[in-house]
Amino acid sequence: MLKTLFIVRTYTAGVVERFGKFNRILRPGLHMLVPFAERAFIVDLQVKQAQFSVETKTHDNVFVQIPVSVQYQVLEDRIFDAFYKLSSPQKQIESFVFNSILGHVPKLSLDETFEQQSGISVAVKTELDSIMSGFGFNILTALVTDIIPDVKVKTAMNDINAAQRAQVAAQARGEAEKILKVKQAEAEAASKALQGQGIAAERQAIIDGLRSSIEHFRESVPGATAEDVMALVLLTQYFDTLKDVGTRSGTNTLFLPSNPGAANDFLVQILAGLRSTSATAGASRSVAAPPPTP
Repeated sequence: MLKTLFIVRTYTAGVVERFGKFNRILRPGLHMLVPFAERAFIVDLQVKQAQFSVETKTHDNVFVQIPVSVQYQVLEDRIFDAFYKLSSPQKQIESFVFNSILGHVPKLSLDETFEQQSGISVAVKTELDSIMSGFGFNILTALVTDIIPDVKVKTAMNDINAAQRAQVAAQARGEAEKILKVKQAEAEAASKALQGQGIAAERQAIIDGLRSSIEHFRESVPGATAEDVMALVLLTQYFDTLKDVGTRSGTNTLFLPSNPGAANDFLVQILAGLRSTSATAGASRSVAAPPPTP
């Protein structure tokens, strides 16, 4: 009785042979066999996974390792084919995977291989499914999980990438420095313009102050001339300069006349220079003016 009872577990199937010839398929449950005449074999219907690593060469002569993971299972309506037609399903699948990979990758460059990784997976699955369905197997997925070039090639690719990124960074730094220098130049130009306006305003204020001081001095001191006021101003400035030079630390050595007549000498020289400049400007205007019409 024990030899006649046969149990088929869930998600498996039994193949019964009678005197070595196929007889029937058993589904999950308890079954009875004819003693000494029938023999049962178990066929697993669960999803199985096979992993392979294919070495091939790309179109630009780079050798790569391509790991492939294939998930497959036996079709329930093709148990007879799956059990009898293939003696070693994984070996057959591995051969077809190698054939499919070697038919696609050598046509692509290394960069294209990386870009079309998902397309290679689809092509491998399509070819495997069309072939293995005839043997009673269903290919669920055929995933190209990675593309591994030689270590030297990977290092070279990283160096190229790093060089390109360094070039982009250098260009960005150059643009940033250019913008900074332009802004600095604009700021200096604006500063110089404002400085010039300040100096012009300062000189105008000095002129206005001198004019006002001369007018007040002439009103306060009857008979005083503009040259007298200028002499007084120059004398005051002269003594102020001597004071600044003497009290400021780190001043270079200067040789200045300190006798009381030095201020008068400075005044004579300055006034002579002013008169000479005025005379030259007047002569230039006379030469440039057209002759009067008779």
